[in-house]
Amino acid sequence: MTPQTLAHRAYAQTAAPTRTPRDTEYEAISKITRRLKAAAAKKTTDFAAFVQALHENRRLWTVLATGVSDSDNALPNDLRARIFYLAEFTEQHSSQVLGNNAPVEPLLEINTAVLRGLRQMGTA
Repeated sequence: MTPQTLAHRAYAQTAAPTRTPRDTEYEAISKITRRLKAAAAKKTTDFAAFVQALHENRRLWTVLATGVSDSDNALPNDLRARIFYLAEFTEQHSSQVLGNNAPVEPLLEINTAVLRGLRQMGTA
């Protein structure tokens, strides 16, 4: 190994870029939304994967609802209430989707709108 290689390794950035909680939320919601969209497209051929993706989306919204119901949450009360309402809607609508009484698209639209909001907040 050359001295230049050793120096480069010693002084190269070794830490991963710092991720904000917003970045982490965006990544999680984005990943689950992509899975749900892909599973919905194959619903008739792989219903189990669709149910699993729907379940992951429900879990995501349960976590979000739990977070905004915490009294230490720093988000404005109005935003917290809207997120909690969306979590309730997601829970109820998911049951209707599983019963084949409603389309999955509203769930995808909600997630996409939240992703847009997170991106806008990140650039503000």
